[in-house]
Amino acid sequence: MDRKQEIIETEITMGTVHSAAIEPYRVRLFVEDEIVRDAEITVGVNHRGIERIMEGLPVEKANSLTEKVCGICSGVHLWNSVLVAEKGLEIDIPERASYIRIIVGELERIHSHLLYLAHGNEVLGHETFSMRLFYIRETVMELLRLIGGNRVQYGVPIIGGVRPRADLTEMKIKGILEGLDEIEENLAAFAERFTADPMIMSRITGVCPISRKDALRLHVTGPTLRATGVEFDLRREMECYDPFEFDIITQDDGDVKANLLMRVLEIFESIKILRQAVRDLPDGRVADRSWEMQDTGVVKSYVEAPRGKLYHSYAIEDGRVRSSIIRTPSMSNIGAMQYACIGHHITDAQLGIVQCDPCFTCTDRAIEIIRL
Repeated sequence: MDRKQEIIETEITMGTVHSAAIEPYRVRLFVEDEIVRDAEITVGVNHRGIERIMEGLPVEKANSLTEKVCGICSGVHLWNSVLVAEKGLEIDIPERASYIRIIVGELERIHSHLLYLAHGNEVLGHETFSMRLFYIRETVMELLRLIGGNRVQYGVPIIGGVRPRADLTEMKIKGILEGLDEIEENLAAFAERFTADPMIMSRITGVCPISRKDALRLHVTGPTLRATGVEFDLRREMECYDPFEFDIITQDDGDVKANLLMRVLEIFESIKILRQAVRDLPDGRVADRSWEMQDTGVVKSYVEAPRGKLYHSYAIEDGRVRSSIIRTPSMSNIGAMQYACIGHHITDAQLGIVQCDPCFTCTDRAIEIIRL
């Protein structure tokens, strides 16, 4: 063979611990002349067997355990797990409790998106922007602490509503509104500075794009899907969001720039929802504890987590959880993370992965591979 026609493929491995990764996972890049020809992401390092631990636990104790699945989207895991029990037991929660759940959920979405943007800028090598975003996020974390008593695991939803300690007093409402004003002002200033930086724009525009067709083929979910132009947000199908007006943000290019802008614009929509929820907060109780425990079959529930569609299911038997299954959005998005790297320079590979907002700690579930 002519030496000029030889294909020399080199494998480059990153992880399981790497400075560009927030959490442990392994990336194998197969490169030819510094261009990625194939990629493989391996998870499992963070697996803690939460579904197995939940087996046989009392329902409310098992629900509390789901909040430990993830440190970024802990609240939405608890919310969805509680929804499974409420659907199975046919419990209608007070309207005030539903609004408080949404307030906590949207604050958590903002905190998750800001963490994503900060990490993205860190991978870009812009430490100043990264720290500015963490500074904005600090206000969100303090609002979550104000409502639930904790910055990370707030423990707000319970079967039948929310914990009484999470009820919104006038003092809390005033703090939330002041915090939203501060977040909106600071984020708008950051967005203006970010998009006006020619070096950053040239670094992220057209990098690792995912087409609409490929996103649908790979079953991408959440903002990563919407960044390809697909107008789908599960909140439109969640009855509790019916009273609120908000836009479904989309971008068309599916590249790193589109994904970063998606999260910035979605934060402003979350602020819009939060202001409506605080303004129209109904009076009344925050929990209905008059329900009775009974056996149920396997009940499924889907919600729109910060990264996309989150699935929880389990059955109740003698007041205890059976056959729990949790499926997180990043499990669906791993295919897109691998695909986004292919055909691009090795220096862009980590950007292609990060643009899909991976959360591998909560993705590490028990998986059974079936050969068809």
